[in-house]
Amino acid sequence: MREVTYEDLMNNVRGYIEEDKSLEIISKAFECAKKLHEGQKRQSGEDYIVHPLSVAFILSEMKADSDTICAALLHDTIEDTKMTKEKISVEFNPTIATLVDGVTKISKMNFSSREEQVATNTRKIITSLDEDVRIVIIKLADRLHNMRTLEYKSEFKQKENAVETMEIFVPLAYYLGAYQIKSELEDLSLYYLKPDIYTSIENNIEAIKHDAEGVIRKMLEDIGNILTDNNIPFEHKERIKSIYGLYKQMSKGKKIMDVHDLLAIKIMVDDVKSCYLALGLIHSVYPPINNKFKDYIASPKTNMYHSLHTTVFGLEDYLVQMQIRTYNMEKINNYGLTAYWDLHKHDADATMQKDLKTHFQFFKSIAELNTMTTDNCEFVSMVKKELFDQVIHVYTTKGDIIELPNGSTPIDFAYKLHTDIGNTMIGAVVNDEPVSIDYILRNKDRVKILTDPLSFGLRLEWQDKAKTMRAKRLIRDFNRKIGR
Repeated sequence: MREVTYEDLMNNVRGYIEEDKSLEIISKAFECAKKLHEGQKRQSGEDYIVHPLSVAFILSEMKADSDTICAALLHDTIEDTKMTKEKISVEFNPTIATLVDGVTKISKMNFSSREEQVATNTRKIITSLDEDVRIVIIKLADRLHNMRTLEYKSEFKQKENAVETMEIFVPLAYYLGAYQIKSELEDLSLYYLKPDIYTSIENNIEAIKHDAEGVIRKMLEDIGNILTDNNIPFEHKERIKSIYGLYKQMSKGKKIMDVHDLLAIKIMVDDVKSCYLALGLIHSVYPPINNKFKDYIASPKTNMYHSLHTTVFGLEDYLVQMQIRTYNMEKINNYGLTAYWDLHKHDADATMQKDLKTHFQFFKSIAELNTMTTDNCEFVSMVKKELFDQVIHVYTTKGDIIELPNGSTPIDFAYKLHTDIGNTMIGAVVNDEPVSIDYILRNKDRVKILTDPLSFGLRLEWQDKAKTMRAKRLIRDFNRKIGR
């Protein structure tokens, strides 16, 4: 991998930042970081400044604002040099100081064990979402560069970092919608955790790319002709499933060629109406597999992902997934909240924070878990179990998607909707069938909660049938309040 230079960074930021003042402060941050890290080396032997420079470069590819770029350049100065938050605030500005402080690890001198240190710093990063989501985004870029250069660490450290990446940083990237970062972190983690499997899948993917090249080219020609004939301007991209994505499918016992979205063609059009018109036209040329159609435009994922997905019978017995979306959807699908830097320009940081708090279920869940315990190890454990492990998505009777941890029951669903619904719950109907109160919900279930305001509420023993800490706590609180 070629070493990133200061000129590379500035060439990137000049492509979207025009203000001389912003460019000057970035230059000042680089010179400051370079001076502070002078004489420090990475384990690779390169000058330490290469790392913060690379983190800033990753963020510049997302068109990050100047404060975020500066914070990336300075992100290790409080931890590794004599720089302080107060000094950064004076020499730069309070926002940059807050961002740098947010990604700075709490000194190991404050802890009696490594487990406590790791849990405390993990909690600090996760809960910083409430203060400024850019702290987490910088941390994701930081982790991405560290994973890209992990070969210089010991085998033990490689595996330790890869496990932590999969448990903490991959879920964070997913929840923020940053699919490009998520996918690369997954692949890099698999490379260090299961190198033989990684290499085997990588070789298979290269062979499939070669074999399917002609098929994709001919399908693109057919699709291009029919869209052009119907006056639908478009662009396209080809995609093959990631190494880790294939590994997950094969772990479930699937053969590579049975993975329906192994090969994909992305079609980008101007507006939502054109998405649906393109879908019908593509189906007129290549018949769909009916049970593989997903409308993520009408019902987007909980991390803002919007697209139409349809898997079609392609040429030469290949199954090919078509992903149809607008250009703005494409940006958000790849970069999530970080796409706001490009889409919202000067209002990006405020809009990013507002939408995070308003539209993202996981943010509210983290805020609730944060109030439940002062023990950092317990907090991290709860986040991993309820948010970062396998989750399911179920529907209300109005079609709203509710995100819950795997193993949840109607009790968890009721309390996720509203405390009063949980407190007055007397039963549940799933997919039009009555179910027991401890029924284990499955992905895509449609759930209706039956309530009675005159009921005595959920019995105390029902907290053992709930999965989430929120439901357990609210049942306990309700029963304590009425004196049970």
